[in-house]
Amino acid sequence: MRLFVAVDIPQDVKMALDSFLKPLRPTAKLSWTRLDNLHITTQFIGDWPEERLDEIKQALAGVPVRGAIDIAVKGIGWFPNDRRPRVFWAGIDGGDALRTLARDTGQALAKIGVSIEEREFSPHLTLARMRDPVPLGALRQALGSLPSGCGFDFGAFRADRFHLYLSADGKYMQLAEFALE
Repeated sequence: MRLFVAVDIPQDVKMALDSFLKPLRPTAKLSWTRLDNLHITTQFIGDWPEERLDEIKQALAGVPVRGAIDIAVKGIGWFPNDRRPRVFWAGIDGGDALRTLARDTGQALAKIGVSIEEREFSPHLTLARMRDPVPLGALRQALGSLPSGCGFDFGAFRADRFHLYLSADGKYMQLAEFALE
């Protein structure tokens, strides 16, 4: 089983992102993320034996309840950078509360043998991936033609829960839900 832990994105934010992405999708042959798959990963677990699934759920149930998290979805960019783009993303601002959730989740799962993420937590929404180099001129031009004052602000929400997900065949299935307040 390929698992991860994530905070869901509400429908109104997904719709704002869809409106932004609709005119961009035809401009570059990227692997565009399905709206249903948008989420904020707080911990990637990876392959995990199905017979140990309950251990994961018990560990996540032990994550400290610290309260709901205010999250804003704004800004866009490329990983690793604009010169060597591989992932087109929308930014996530969840402040210290979201970083704390990611840390708490990682620590809870480490107790049962899940590797702790070594990279610094960098919350984002993956909008598209570039598997092989493709021309990005038309996409860059389309982005450059957007009004300078738009700020790429896609909305904000209050997250009061997080989820355990199974990733299979490009689809995500929610396996468990955990309250934040």
